[in-house]
Amino acid sequence: MNQIKLPLLVCALALAGCVGQQATRDGLGIEDPTVLQRGLGAAQSAAAGAPTSEWINTYAPIANRAQALETLQQQLDTLPDDKRSYFHAKAQCWVDAARLEREHHDQWGFVEEAVGQAAVIVAGLESGTTPSAANPELRTVSTVRPDLWAIVNVIKSDPETARCAQAQQPLACAEVQLMQAGHYAWIRNFSAAEKTLPGIQSSLQKSAQTVFQCASQKTTPAAPVVEQKVTLRADSSFRFAGGDDAAMLPRGKAQLDAVAVGLQKVTNVRGLTIKGYTDRLGNDAYNQKLSLQRAQTVQHYLRSRGVTLPMSVQGRGKADAIVDCTQRKRDQLVGCLAPNRRVEIEFLRDGS
Repeated sequence: MNQIKLPLLVCALALAGCVGQQATRDGLGIEDPTVLQRGLGAAQSAAAGAPTSEWINTYAPIANRAQALETLQQQLDTLPDDKRSYFHAKAQCWVDAARLEREHHDQWGFVEEAVGQAAVIVAGLESGTTPSAANPELRTVSTVRPDLWAIVNVIKSDPETARCAQAQQPLACAEVQLMQAGHYAWIRNFSAAEKTLPGIQSSLQKSAQTVFQCASQKTTPAAPVVEQKVTLRADSSFRFAGGDDAAMLPRGKAQLDAVAVGLQKVTNVRGLTIKGYTDRLGNDAYNQKLSLQRAQTVQHYLRSRGVTLPMSVQGRGKADAIVDCTQRKRDQLVGCLAPNRRVEIEFLRDGS
């Protein structure tokens, strides 16, 4: 057992019974004196969480919180990555936290900050860049239960965590839930903060134990599997209005590289059908040309990566829309229609 596995196992075992026995507020381990100060002498400064002009400028664009959450959920649902992965799970948990506090009519600014955190992660996933795993300081969140944050850091620092997909979702959500508990503490709702702790402890225990099991078990590599269909979001695969090789973005190339590698490891795929799609904006001739060009570019890229299987390409224009949007503002309409702008790669298998 290496040096990092021992504290990880100790954390997993300790979490089974680490509910605080002290008074509710003291049991949260709050170290920020401004949060513990109440009554007429309570501070109203920026240090105590008063909104600054910088904060207002950052979150003022989130005028419609419900629409922002709906758009983020649509983006998450159409991302091709594993929904159990750390960043996908963390973005989803931030969306869920924002949705819950919005339903509870929270007007302190936590909903906007949660939307902002989810949006940063989603933007990174769509562009193919790795978001930061750090949890930033937020205006409406105070640190609670430093002992649990220490356990979070132990799990995150274990290299095995990155290789253990099933351990990442409970870890990511425990972090968001700890931040949410910190918000409850920040608004002096200490009982609500305390009520979140059992779920957080359970998630951390599950994550730690799962990482330990992943490191302990010797598994045989699973047979390679190629999905029935791969969908490339056009907005993250091509520059705006572009469809040729020069317009391809790093995330699109990375997805196609993965497809090419996967096809080299399977034997039951006999061909590919590549279909390009646009949204309904613009005239039909333009959309038909752009959708066909993007499908042809995907075909050329796969050929350049050694895929020799027969391929057929189609430009489908605005056909087969995934979503139907009615927003009147163009920027909101364009964002809502994003799932319709795509390239689909269908795999034809032996016997089908």
